[in-house]
Amino acid sequence: MAGNSSRRGAIKKTGKGNPTAGSGGRVRRGLEGKGPTPKAEDRPYHKTYKKVQKTESGQGNSKRPPRRTAKSGDSEWIAGRNSVLEALRAEMPVTAVYVAEGAERDGRLREVFGIVADRGVSLLEISRGELDRLTKGAVHQGLAARVPAYEYAHPDDLLDLAKERGEKALIVALDSVTDPRNLGAVVRSAAGFGAHGVVIPERRAAGMTASAWKTSAGAAARVPVAQVTNLTRQLKEYKDAGCMVIGLAADGDVSLPDLTLTDVPLVVVVGSEGKGLGRLVAETCDQLVSIPIASTLESLNASVAASVALYAISQKREL
Repeated sequence: MAGNSSRRGAIKKTGKGNPTAGSGGRVRRGLEGKGPTPKAEDRPYHKTYKKVQKTESGQGNSKRPPRRTAKSGDSEWIAGRNSVLEALRAEMPVTAVYVAEGAERDGRLREVFGIVADRGVSLLEISRGELDRLTKGAVHQGLAARVPAYEYAHPDDLLDLAKERGEKALIVALDSVTDPRNLGAVVRSAAGFGAHGVVIPERRAAGMTASAWKTSAGAAARVPVAQVTNLTRQLKEYKDAGCMVIGLAADGDVSLPDLTLTDVPLVVVVGSEGKGLGRLVAETCDQLVSIPIASTLESLNASVAASVALYAISQKREL
């Protein structure tokens, strides 16, 4: 009979003796109900639960979930004599320097050896072929350095840093800035004008790569950078924590010289290089601020705009 062959490997079609056929058998227990779904305020990982806990324990005494340090990925490689030397001068956290066997000694290489010796960084001599493999064929000129993945701060750490210093929070948020050199320049400006940190989105944006580290000229070692999954949601959380959020936009309602929201906890949002602020981010801002520029210039570079705004805010705070 078709379907009931007795040969080895044949599939038995009838449900007799087959407990998995139909809706009963071995899966019956799995189909049994597990009771009603708990209410949102009773589920520890639901945002409603967290709000209830915060209300019951008081705004300042609520327990936050444990902070997790995110990482940007595996170790990175910096290849080339000028690049490695600049990275060391910028105080990047280099973990090891690799030099190819027989590499010609010049002034740059000797300076690298001196810095490495002073800092106690590992110096390894390997074959040129091995160095080619490690740097994936980059033009290394017989010299390369390895740096660890950047460790991002938690967004709340930036507020805590301001509180520890007894200062009004000043945070820079970047909306889809994709050039790591712009990110590094913003971090450098944040350090120069007293900002407590920089916030960047996790996707469709530049991260703290070796290029960003180098452009920051060492400021990345002093200014925390936080990476968030959803920038709009994080801006709302900063607002809930008492911050005012302003966005830099060419068509802003307020000109930067007329800005009065400076002596309060402040988040300054800078848009991407081409499109500026995203719609949701712009709608989340309490105020859109424009930087007055000559009519012959269409817009400012993202890092330049951030620098101008931070300088203006720092000057107003000193008055």
